[in-house]
Amino acid sequence: MNTFKTIVISFMAGIAGAYCFFAYQTEKTAREKNHQEINVADYEAKKNYNSTMVEPTTTSTAVEGVDFSQAAAKATPSVVYINSISQSGASYSYWDLLFGGNGSQTQVSSGSGVIFTQDGYIVTNNHVVEAAEKIQVLYNKKSYDAELIGTDPSTDLAVLKIKETNLPAITIGHSKTLAVGEWVVAVGNPFSLSSTVTVGIVSAKGRRINIVEDKFPIESFIQTDAAINPGNSGGALVNKNGDLVGINTAILSRTGSYTGYAFAVPVDIAKKVVEDLIKYGLPQKAIFGGDILEYDYENAKKFDLNLNVKEFKGVLVGDITKDGAADKAEIEEGDIITKVNNTDINSKSAFEEELSYHYPGDKVVISYLHNGKPATTSVTLFNKNGDTNFVKRKIVSDATLGVNLEAVDYGVKINKIKDGVFRRLGLPENYTIVSINRQRIKDPQEVIEFFNQYKGRVYLYGFNSSRQEYPLNFYLQ
Repeated sequence: MNTFKTIVISFMAGIAGAYCFFAYQTEKTAREKNHQEINVADYEAKKNYNSTMVEPTTTSTAVEGVDFSQAAAKATPSVVYINSISQSGASYSYWDLLFGGNGSQTQVSSGSGVIFTQDGYIVTNNHVVEAAEKIQVLYNKKSYDAELIGTDPSTDLAVLKIKETNLPAITIGHSKTLAVGEWVVAVGNPFSLSSTVTVGIVSAKGRRINIVEDKFPIESFIQTDAAINPGNSGGALVNKNGDLVGINTAILSRTGSYTGYAFAVPVDIAKKVVEDLIKYGLPQKAIFGGDILEYDYENAKKFDLNLNVKEFKGVLVGDITKDGAADKAEIEEGDIITKVNNTDINSKSAFEEELSYHYPGDKVVISYLHNGKPATTSVTLFNKNGDTNFVKRKIVSDATLGVNLEAVDYGVKINKIKDGVFRRLGLPENYTIVSINRQRIKDPQEVIEFFNQYKGRVYLYGFNSSRQEYPLNFYLQ
């Protein structure tokens, strides 16, 4: 009986304890809830707060389908593979001296080209073929020996010709209307991989990167992030319609491979160069006759110009060539050119590009600031020789020597060597004679007269096709 009482009392005590604990927790929870509600109610919103969240527009436009298959299919048949074959520079060994060898080795480099006309004219980069003694074009699984029609180092362009008809000439577009951010497609042969297509956008226009080695360079490149690698040089840059807008030329890279920066010659510049090389064999470049500098704070300071301007618009005229085109139009050092004809000019590359469309003898209207005051003048553009005539290519053939000789800037260039004296002497193709027996040579006729009359030891100084110094010694009988 006592045991039963003990169990009942313990049970009742447990129930009482559980009730007390439940009541305590309920009261505690109510106090915390009340405290939180008071904090929320007392919070005062910041009246000046503005949301940075961008709300979606009520009408959404579907993103245009990105498909470049038609552009690639249209442009790819017009891009060819180019092999540039040359001899390395004079590197004489003991065996060369003993057995009369010339120490040279055959080198083959590759690039790309674009078919410009159905009858076989092909455009590529000058640097792809400048060292070539023989050029091969590979098209449609067939190899063609190509003739070098002409080169323009100032734009890094060259024109080749193969004997073929009904070729798929590329459709020529316009680079002036090309917009930054527009899609472009690069077609070429990187790393000897034929017909490779890459895609990107136009990153910038009018880029000047100082890679052209010429006295009068024209650099107004299209910059793109389409992947361009060695072997792409000379290939096509086309828009999404497959129309040519540029000739791929260069990359900026520490490794020699693509790192995000690629450059192309605008097709509007290339068209005139191609026409000039086909018609005349030489580019007919219009020369302004004065150095053009970027108009910025530093250059304005050097020329003691007004620095309190809102914007530095235009380009600055530097040194003036005496009796040149600018000098005759009374443009002076320190003047600021703002327009060529009706085109606004705000960079050196823009100025160079605008002049690249013109010929010697053309007149252009220059708008400029002289001592801070606006002025206009008409400038008659010259050629590189300082007159308004078209520059003519001077090539002389001689049957006895078995060669074509061409007057160039630094001497006389040898090409198209056939049977004759020069072949027997082993003179290399595209060798430029600078001097004979230490006498400077400038005219092909001088070379012909010397070799037809002289007997005895001959010392030739000149450059091979790779621009390496290449002195030659032999005896004429």
